[in-house]
Amino acid sequence: MDRFEAMTLLREAVDRGSLSAASRSLRVPVPTLSRKISDLETRLGTKLLVRTTRSLTLTDAGIAYLAAARRILDDLEGAEREAAGEFFEPKGELVVTAPLQFGRLHVLPVVADFLDQFPHINIRLRLADRNIHLVDDHVDMAVRIGRLADSALVATRVGTMRIVTAASPAFLAKHGVPSIPEDLRDLPAVATDGPMPDANGRFHPASHAAPIDVRSTPRLSVTTTEAAVDAAMRGIGIVRLLHYQVVEPVGDGRLQLVLEDFEPEPVPVHLVHASRGQMPLKLRRFLDAAAPALRERLARLSPGKDAT
Repeated sequence: MDRFEAMTLLREAVDRGSLSAASRSLRVPVPTLSRKISDLETRLGTKLLVRTTRSLTLTDAGIAYLAAARRILDDLEGAEREAAGEFFEPKGELVVTAPLQFGRLHVLPVVADFLDQFPHINIRLRLADRNIHLVDDHVDMAVRIGRLADSALVATRVGTMRIVTAASPAFLAKHGVPSIPEDLRDLPAVATDGPMPDANGRFHPASHAAPIDVRSTPRLSVTTTEAAVDAAMRGIGIVRLLHYQVVEPVGDGRLQLVLEDFEPEPVPVHLVHASRGQMPLKLRRFLDAAAPALRERLARLSPGKDAT
């Protein structure tokens, strides 16, 4: 039997939580995956997994064996990358993830410039409005907007992003321009189901008084930020989003920012990657190129505002 393959199958099954999830991830039929793990248990003469219809649980022997298998597989994967020249020459494939709209507007141009500069590197750009797990999903680098949870990830700060409130000029002409956050309680709002770094409706007065939490009842809820912006431009309600999501319609007058003196602290924007010892040269080159390029783009979004 191929013990390296069996270790990989065991690791994936435990990390994914089920044989079926590991089967989908590895594109290996469930019966084949199950048989190869059983063959490994037979070879070792001990049970590694307790399997039920809904979960997998490692035995004590399984916990010790998987820990050793992870070290072996990490060493093997590092040796393969080194043999392929990834630590000495910038080549190979990078997997990069970013929020959907920010990735399309700001990360994709950076990636395009990078590909022009490094012809032996290919990039898979995964755009999604959820935090993809870097290790489990084999992602090399991610753009994260918002405060980072404590983790083993290595973060490079590239700027900040404002949280802004906006409405169409027609809406403000009809309902009046809010002068304090509490005015929003009486105004129709547009909400989005997408992730927001500040989901509590918190405002911070410029006078540094206590923060103000304002929750409004949305007249319309939508599933994407693009739809929320479209609805706000149609005058359905006031909207609260990240600045980059409304910068274009604000620039051409279709939306107007309000309550700017009450904006909360801008949220940080980071490039993050997993800490796995020596960094492949392709990843180092991408970080060196992407960090200053994104800093410049974020600074241009809010001239005069803190974007570093």
